Amino acid sequence: MAIRNLTGVSQFLLLGVSEELKLQHFIFGLFLSMYLITVFGNLLIILAVSSDSHLHTPMYFFLSNLSFVDICFTSTTIPKMLWNIQTQRKVITYEGCITQMYFFTLFAGLDILLLTVMAYDRFMAICHPLHYTVIMNPQVCELLVLVSWVISVLHSLLESLSLLRLSFCTFLEIPHFFCELNQMIQLASSDTFLNNVVMYSGAVFLAGGSFTCILHSYSRIVSSIGRISSSQGKYKAFSTCASHLSVVSLFYCTGLGVYLSSAGTHSFHSSATASVMYTVVTPMLNPFIYSLRNKDLKKGLKKLFRKLIIKGPIGIDG
Repeated sequence: MAIRNLTGVSQFLLLGVSEELKLQHFIFGLFLSMYLITVFGNLLIILAVSSDSHLHTPMYFFLSNLSFVDICFTSTTIPKMLWNIQTQRKVITYEGCITQMYFFTLFAGLDILLLTVMAYDRFMAICHPLHYTVIMNPQVCELLVLVSWVISVLHSLLESLSLLRLSFCTFLEIPHFFCELNQMIQLASSDTFLNNVVMYSGAVFLAGGSFTCILHSYSRIVSSIGRISSSQGKYKAFSTCASHLSVVSLFYCTGLGVYLSSAGTHSFHSSATASVMYTVVTPMLNPFIYSLRNKDLKKGLKKLFRKLIIKGPIGIDG
């Protein structure tokens, strides 16, 4: 198979989750449904938090940012996949592939960092309740989100620039439904040592470092809850963390499942199927997890629906 320099590569073929023709209509309907649920579910969270002044707190500020990132996260991959199925064309240009990988890495990193910031917020609320409003003021919250964006942008830019140095085969088939960093590196025809160093270093720094911070926050939270005398107080303190802990567990477990699947079977298609869990299913379930387990958010959603039904367009409170 002929090999060209990276500047000579014009397009790749995304093979998708399955190449079975009889499954394409089912896959299209399934992914379209999950995408619409993800977008509308997370959009409702953002609107509920924005329109209800009682939800203008650090926890819901971070949650609305997470919902926005989840919408962007799924939008980097699913629309292109649906378009390919609908048009029966699997082509993605080289530039489009690099762009998709950049934004996918960017929003995946933001997901990780925002979950870490939310764990820190819960730690401050439970372990330092008297100083919580002073420490977690609006300026600090905005700064934490800004720092998360800067780190994610720089990390994604580094990964993308390192990928530009690689050469690929002239006719390259990617057995996945999007341009995923690890597979792109594995399919390259040139030396990938530097790329693997950058990729694994980034994974250790972002995913490993963030997970360590989350574990540390929750170890302190559990210790603080253990010192609460009343069972009602313990339940109330833990209930504020339950939704976030569920989302963290879902995100990291599905991500680990993708890694174990690809490492165990060495099958690209198995990895593509497993990737659906953390790229589509997790962002789709996040709004349900937070709304079903949170009384304040339920009230905010009810107020939102009343405004939609009675008053029409939503007025965003200051």
